[in-house]
Amino acid sequence: MRRTLSLLLGLEEVLSKRLRVLVVMAAIGAGILLVGADGSKVQATQPEHSRGDSSNYFAHQQGHKGKGHNDGLDPALQNKLEAAFEKSFRDGGAPGAIAAVRTPEGTWVSARGVADLSSGEPMRAEMHHRIGSVTKTFTATLLLQAEAEGLLSLDDTIDQYVKGVPNGDEITLRQMANMTSGLADYSVNEQFRDEIFSHPERVWTPQEVVRIGIEDSPIFDPGTDGYYSNTNYILLGLVLEQVTGKPLERLYSKQIIKPLHLKETSFPDAEDSSIPEPHAQGYVLQSKDAEPLNATDWNPSWTWAAGGMISTADDMLLYGRALGTGKGLLPPKQQAERLDSFIVNDIFNDLAYYGLGLTYDRGWIGHGGDIPGYNTQLFYHPDLDATVVVEVNSDIAAGGNCPEGVPTLKDGPKDVPCDIPAHRIFRALTEALGKPATPIPGLESP
Repeated sequence: MRRTLSLLLGLEEVLSKRLRVLVVMAAIGAGILLVGADGSKVQATQPEHSRGDSSNYFAHQQGHKGKGHNDGLDPALQNKLEAAFEKSFRDGGAPGAIAAVRTPEGTWVSARGVADLSSGEPMRAEMHHRIGSVTKTFTATLLLQAEAEGLLSLDDTIDQYVKGVPNGDEITLRQMANMTSGLADYSVNEQFRDEIFSHPERVWTPQEVVRIGIEDSPIFDPGTDGYYSNTNYILLGLVLEQVTGKPLERLYSKQIIKPLHLKETSFPDAEDSSIPEPHAQGYVLQSKDAEPLNATDWNPSWTWAAGGMISTADDMLLYGRALGTGKGLLPPKQQAERLDSFIVNDIFNDLAYYGLGLTYDRGWIGHGGDIPGYNTQLFYHPDLDATVVVEVNSDIAAGGNCPEGVPTLKDGPKDVPCDIPAHRIFRALTEALGKPATPIPGLESP
């Protein structure tokens, strides 16, 4: 079985088979590689004041146990969750993190570490974070809503909406949504990667990034393989704007954010690289010998329909259950279609599959998100009627057995298995809940 380890999808977003090297620390789905396909490092320009210091990174990381809120959960379960969060947070070495669990019995929310390495400001449960590829779940939801309204069919081909896509007369919207289209991922293109890190303030249009993905396509015939590509979701965003006649941000707001009362969730304009207050500073690492960079204000326009949203843990708790049940989001027919969409083949871990903008991981349904400086996990388990949210202000891996080319901090934890921080915490919480999620493929035994 041919596999390429990705610290995304199930551990962030499962495996991108056709990359020649490990896909790590990618910005949103298969995202921005910090290691080139030839093993070369990509260097970014960064003002001196925004550079972190790894010694302070870990000093701050150990320093604060933030306040959250607990309501109704059994005290014994609360204690298990706190212990799991504490250990996995320390093992991951991130500056700060927020973790939340909601079941029919109640809600547990907790915070650890710091939101800002420079000031030492503690992480707080209400802070905003970029949620990266969790945005794909919003986009796929809009796609299914459009199908329910008769505006399109998932079996329509992309050339009915966008011309010039290789194999466009064969690639369906369904194949784009479930990552079997064969379209290359613009965000692993080396020239694009160089530009992002050299000019992180640049504003990108959807058409610009799609053009890059198209130039590198196809990488296989539609429906014959699978490959996690952000290009798919940028194109789906363009399709949605075309069939509705409305901008994507209005669709997110009118059809998902407002109906679910997600008051702290937003999809900013392309020119807006700010994050609503209060928010955590986000940190990224480019190579093993580098110091963490503050990526908080890097412009995320290149992620658009694939990863541009911002939210809070409380909003994600509301949204996660709606995503898993379909309530308030989709008609029963479309929700059933979505839950029956998971692709099982040799590109994916034996226990984690990809569907219509969702991951299935040992019963957990949801998505991970990774964008420079921020790392998120959002999953729902129908047997438990439980939602788990993890938000971390770092996407830096930690562990003594991280594969060659995976950047880790010089002073980071070495006596733990390799993982990225949000997934490490997520997995620990699922174990405390009695429904453990998938270990990192190739690094641990299930």
